[in-house]
Amino acid sequence: MATIKDIAERAGVSIATVSRVLNYDDTLNVTDNTKKKVFEIAQELEYINNKTRKSKVQTYKIGIKREYSDKEEMEDTYYFLIRNTIEKIFLEERIDFFNIGNEEDYDRLKSLDGIIVIGSLNANDIDNYKLRNKNIVFVDYAPEDDEFDCVIVDLAKAVKKALEYLINLGHKNIGFIGGRDQKEQGNIELIDNREKAFYDYMRLKGILNEEYIRLGNFTPASGYKLTKDILDSGKYPTAFIMANDSMAIGAYKAIQEKGLRIPEDISIIGFNDISTAQYIVPALTTLRVHTEFISESAVNLLMERVKDGRKISKKVIVPTKLVIRESCRMI
Repeated sequence: MATIKDIAERAGVSIATVSRVLNYDDTLNVTDNTKKKVFEIAQELEYINNKTRKSKVQTYKIGIKREYSDKEEMEDTYYFLIRNTIEKIFLEERIDFFNIGNEEDYDRLKSLDGIIVIGSLNANDIDNYKLRNKNIVFVDYAPEDDEFDCVIVDLAKAVKKALEYLINLGHKNIGFIGGRDQKEQGNIELIDNREKAFYDYMRLKGILNEEYIRLGNFTPASGYKLTKDILDSGKYPTAFIMANDSMAIGAYKAIQEKGLRIPEDISIIGFNDISTAQYIVPALTTLRVHTEFISESAVNLLMERVKDGRKISKKVIVPTKLVIRESCRMI
């Protein structure tokens, strides 16, 4: 099947020029003779553009393996938004997909064109998946095996960004409310990179106080319980970084029940920028994670392997944006 590159070589022009000619780009500044030449070569080589290819629809079958249950996705909508966007893209592209269950027969993986894993897999599952399918993309997790594609968030820079913001506001006593995945990787509990980044940066600044750190799971109930535990000790920080917005919502409740105010008594920074973050009172300052871009990147990586046969692995690192609202103040 002819490609744009083939046409470009025959016509003696760039690939970009061919693409713009075939897509009828009116802003392209080339002669009519060049356009005619490109169209004639494309016809001679029987070039089929993307729209025509889509209309002929080659069916692919993709498996989606997710780490979190429906209940967990509703409590922390980060993974729900990623999965929902991935499924929406597949529906729009008319690509068949299904969710891979926990008890899925490994041999069934051989029949799939590719797999997207949302979250982590344990070492045994990674080995079994790899034996049966080479087209695997991980979302929000980077396996040690560099043969896999992955899309991850730059959590270290995100936490540093949040801490620098709080320190510039005058905060030195800063707490962290986070969680750890319940799954184990080689019998070792997975440490969340936000937690590690918090420890590293606070140690570097010489202001780490482990009395202000609590770990549970990534739910509003856990955020409430862990924050309440620190407040009940009678000694608490002037600011908290929460591992996600859901935990921040729980922290709001604990702080308000204690008769304290946000941000007058305690400043809060969340993580993810879920839709409700801007509507709680006061509106939550948070680190926006671009879930739609993460989902699109994961699908693009997978289809590069499935359609184009790419063998070399890629890692996409997605930045975050600090969205400043009303939950932090200068002291």
